[in-house]
Amino acid sequence: MSVKTPFKKMKAFQMQENRIEDKKRHTNTAEAERHSEGALAKAIEEQTAKLPSDMFLWAAGGAILCSFALKTARRDHQSLFVGQWVAPFLILGLYNKLVKVAGSDRVSGSNRVLN
Repeated sequence: MSVKTPFKKMKAFQMQENRIEDKKRHTNTAEAERHSEGALAKAIEEQTAKLPSDMFLWAAGGAILCSFALKTARRDHQSLFVGQWVAPFLILGLYNKLVKVAGSDRVSGSNRVLN
């Protein structure tokens, strides 16, 4: 009867984990190839990635200040209209950050794969 030393147990565990990681990587690549982005999405992401992320924060802050100024001028409808721009600006900022960090197309070599 052979007794496994702690080193052999650890080595066997590492080999098993490597096999699991290889299987995950293969599955992720196959999935990414099925769901790759089209030319239009790539072009949009390429252009939006060029914009500085803080531009969207400044736009949202400007919309808040403009809405406040309109409200104090008793122009309620315009104030509400401009105030509703804040959320879309912040959402666009999140999209911009995601495009810069991860991109959406995991197949192309220019973007990193995030597991």
